[in-house]
Amino acid sequence: MNHEHHYAVSTEWTGNRGTGTSGYRAYGRDHIVSAEGKHPIDGSADRTFFGDVDRWNPEEMLLAALSQCHMLSYLHVAVEHGVVVVAYTDAATAVMQQTRDGGGHLTSATLRPRVTVADPGMVELANSLHHEASVKCFIAASVNFPIGHEPEALALA
Repeated sequence: MNHEHHYAVSTEWTGNRGTGTSGYRAYGRDHIVSAEGKHPIDGSADRTFFGDVDRWNPEEMLLAALSQCHMLSYLHVAVEHGVVVVAYTDAATAVMQQTRDGGGHLTSATLRPRVTVADPGMVELANSLHHEASVKCFIAASVNFPIGHEPEALALA
């Protein structure tokens, strides 16, 4: 089965301070990411690159996409294996390496999912399902850097 899915977003730069890109510090990095029928996302650059810390930067958005995708894949896999998940959180981190030419790339990401399951007898199985979820995650399959997993499963008290 090979189904194509298409996605569309719009990005609008809102950081023109009156002189456009007349100098590296002359313009703002603010922008709006939107898609039809959805709330817009206020974006900017990382603060290191003169961005607004109150807005999402692309690196955070990529990490968020990895974390969300893994969670959604995990919940699906849990259902397939009869594991009832009642809570899920993740404290994901990523590392970006700048290059001498002014570019850069993410070199790694680490997901730290904490899963609470209804049945104490399912804790071990719940921990083991992260590998399968990672394989099924569309975003993880689309990046070229390693994604580590430090899962923790526990049962309702």
